[in-house]
Amino acid sequence: MKTLGFGVIGLGMISEVHAKAIGDMNGCRLVAGFDSSEERAVQFGRAYGCRTYTSLDEFLADPDLDIVTIATPSGLHLEGAIAAAEAKKHVIVEKPLEITKQRCNQIIAACAANGVKLAGVFPSRYHEAPKLIKRAIEQGRFGKIVMADAQVKWFRTQAYYDSGAWRGTWKFDGGGALMNQSIHAIDLLQWFMGDVSEVFAFTDTLSHERIEVEDTAVAVLKFANGAMGVIEGTTSAYPGFLKKIEILGTKGSVVMEEESIIAWKFEEELPEDQAIRAKYFHGTSTGGGASDPKAIGHHGHTMLFGSIVDSIRNDSAVEISGESARNAVEIIEGIYRSAQSGAKVNLPL
Repeated sequence: MKTLGFGVIGLGMISEVHAKAIGDMNGCRLVAGFDSSEERAVQFGRAYGCRTYTSLDEFLADPDLDIVTIATPSGLHLEGAIAAAEAKKHVIVEKPLEITKQRCNQIIAACAANGVKLAGVFPSRYHEAPKLIKRAIEQGRFGKIVMADAQVKWFRTQAYYDSGAWRGTWKFDGGGALMNQSIHAIDLLQWFMGDVSEVFAFTDTLSHERIEVEDTAVAVLKFANGAMGVIEGTTSAYPGFLKKIEILGTKGSVVMEEESIIAWKFEEELPEDQAIRAKYFHGTSTGGGASDPKAIGHHGHTMLFGSIVDSIRNDSAVEISGESARNAVEIIEGIYRSAQSGAKVNLPL
């Protein structure tokens, strides 16, 4: 079996998570990294024992490169992803896929045109608690789902936004508390519930300076299946709390807090329900990034990257395809349009 070579475009903070995830995988190795900053490139190469480049063309020409992960600022994902696709490399893009639906579509089209796999990075889908909830929904255990909510009440200091010129800008960050921090919970919400048909929202910048984007947002949703929901996202809630998702139905309800399940109750009890409560009613193993963006594990990335490697080796469908990764971006873009216009927005855009 051929060892597959990974490379990373963009060697900032999240690239370390990618490198650690790749390092844990069998049959794969990290061969190269690219960054326009020579300093970052040198540091990354020393830390992870790979070749590094400050020329994108030279990076993409590396003969051992099969798969490229995109870890640049969000609004620069398009350029790196298209360049990788045109070099016939499979492409994995860190969240968000891009900062607008239209830019997501360009990445999707480029990968399709060049016959390479494209995957979005939403590692939360690979943890056991979300998979249990997804299965219970598919089994119809909730009865009619009436509400589905996501809460991401995190904290980021002013120094966090000041640490990079791209942070808190529309051009490169694509948004604030929703597009950058809450998008994992929003992705899970739509993965559980299906399409959102309508949104109405308020957003504002309430506690941070020198940023263009929101640090606080509230959106009301209507799903295509008739259920209603609320998304709350902020980076202004000291000291920061774990993300929470609630799925509420006529025959059952579940509340998930980060990687734990804090409520699991159905009208028709099954034998495994008590075992689920016993196993998953516990504190999460990480801070979930609630107050420290570096306080995240890499194991979800390892599982996600592994699924993509399997799809490449077997020439099968990618679990989190470009189209699937685009969904959360479209919901957030709809929320921003509603907040800016003061009107309800219908989806799809």
